[in-house]
Amino acid sequence: MTIKLSLSTPTALEYFASLVARDEQFPLLEATISLAQDEYPELDVQQVLGEVDQMQARLKRRLPLDADSLHRLRVLNQFFYRELGFGGNVNDYYDPDNSYLNVVLQTRRGIPITLGVLWLELAQSLGLRARGVAFPGHFMVKVNLPKGQVVVDPFSGQSLSREELAERLEHYRGDGAMIDADVPLGLFLQAAPARDIIARMLRNLKEIHRTQEDWTRLLAVLNRLIILLPNDGAELRDRGLVLAELGHNAQAAQDLENYLAHTPDAHDAAPIAWRAAELRSSPGGD
Repeated sequence: MTIKLSLSTPTALEYFASLVARDEQFPLLEATISLAQDEYPELDVQQVLGEVDQMQARLKRRLPLDADSLHRLRVLNQFFYRELGFGGNVNDYYDPDNSYLNVVLQTRRGIPITLGVLWLELAQSLGLRARGVAFPGHFMVKVNLPKGQVVVDPFSGQSLSREELAERLEHYRGDGAMIDADVPLGLFLQAAPARDIIARMLRNLKEIHRTQEDWTRLLAVLNRLIILLPNDGAELRDRGLVLAELGHNAQAAQDLENYLAHTPDAHDAAPIAWRAAELRSSPGGD
């Protein structure tokens, strides 16, 4: 007897869910690349990973085996920013392509967080103790060296002193950010978990698509955020509101009702309950 096996290819969302299911050994680079599959559905994630592997191999050939950490850091920055020409996209900062690593690898232009993830991958391949930093308003990277810590702005490759970081933080507060002035600088320099880094990337895209009222693309981002952060009711609420914009009334109402069930004391509970009831009573959609 012959048994036929049916093997279906996972969807982009299912693939993403498999990558972010656990915090242990979270594949930050692969998860970052996979975000582009909503915009580039034919993207071969493994091919992009292979391109990064080739960069790592080129970089390692520039280092003697006995190179110390500081020398490795200097060679990395020379290779990344000068030889390969990576840098911030100052001309079109809010282009969504700046969040897609496959495009960043082609254009050599990105935003701090995508450049930072790529820089981190190269740094860690050299054995450097490098981590991402969820600094307010501007993603950073840091490296622990024997004589201290170096914080680098991945947008420019500049190493920043504590005074410069404090000045940036004060400037960010001046722009209206709700940051307590008594919170010490060191708290903002803690290593960011990989899950938080991916969430920050997605929320960058979320804000871009929300501003442009691009509901279809915004829905795709919210689908990923809900998988990534299943306990974050706000993303569920926001998806419900986007579904309503797209005319999917029943699905929208369900998301809003689920939001209220999980966060009954939410500050916006009353208007959200009203909106859910309105959607339930509206004809059409779905």
